[in-house]
Amino acid sequence: MSDTATEPRAGFVVGGITALGRAGFRARGRVVEGVRYAGGIGYLLVDTALWTFRGLCLRSARFGWSALFSQMVRVGVQSIPIIVLVQTFIGIILALQLQPTLEQYGSTDKIANIIGIAMFRELGPLLSAVVLSGFAGASIAAEIGAMVESEEIKALRAHALNPIRFLVVPRTLATIIMLTGLAIIADVVGVCGGMMISWWVLGIEPAQYLDNTRMALVYRDFFTGLSKAAVFGMLISMIACYEGLTVQGGAEGVGRATTSTVVKSIVALIATDCLFTAVFFMFGL
Repeated sequence: MSDTATEPRAGFVVGGITALGRAGFRARGRVVEGVRYAGGIGYLLVDTALWTFRGLCLRSARFGWSALFSQMVRVGVQSIPIIVLVQTFIGIILALQLQPTLEQYGSTDKIANIIGIAMFRELGPLLSAVVLSGFAGASIAAEIGAMVESEEIKALRAHALNPIRFLVVPRTLATIIMLTGLAIIADVVGVCGGMMISWWVLGIEPAQYLDNTRMALVYRDFFTGLSKAAVFGMLISMIACYEGLTVQGGAEGVGRATTSTVVKSIVALIATDCLFTAVFFMFGL
């Protein structure tokens, strides 16, 4: 009788140990895959930095200015309308959400202070980067992935042309430069959106709103936001280019690469923003 009762118990223990071992192996595989992915991104970043240095500083490697300007228009200029629309709505939402709480303390006019700091330090660069990851990051991954599948990358290498130099460098620099500029536009538009709704609905005069914004902001608010935007641009371009260059599986693989680019970019952006915020907090910036 006791032996009969012991057998199911032993089977349960063995099954639990087996399931735990399988979960451990799966976790180990994901960690190895993550380390390999981070290593690939790091290698691509170093290679891109070297080719950028050669193109800008060495006469033997001519820099493709026309390709850079073309990508700047494609990545940045075409993104301005959606950035303006999104950040205007964000400014309006913040003003309407803050008003009930601040009114309890008789500080409704401080809406301008909060919106200004939030836009310049966080929401301007972060939300612009999130929008750009879907607008430009996915298209970069799809474009390079299509080149890989149609063997255009192999054709470049066959003609002794480095694909990092001709494809990755202009897209990376264009994303970094234009996201920095888009962050500035986003900051201004977000503040203007909050000012408009505060004037029309909450009764705060534009002059008072702008004065409060000016008093709340300091130079480090502006420069910390721009530093985030530059790093965010580098992350988006690196992930997009890496996903495109490693495409496998035809058209289905290109679709997976575009989806993976957006998801991984957003996760990387938020994690990096959290790291930036922690570092700035520790150093009082």
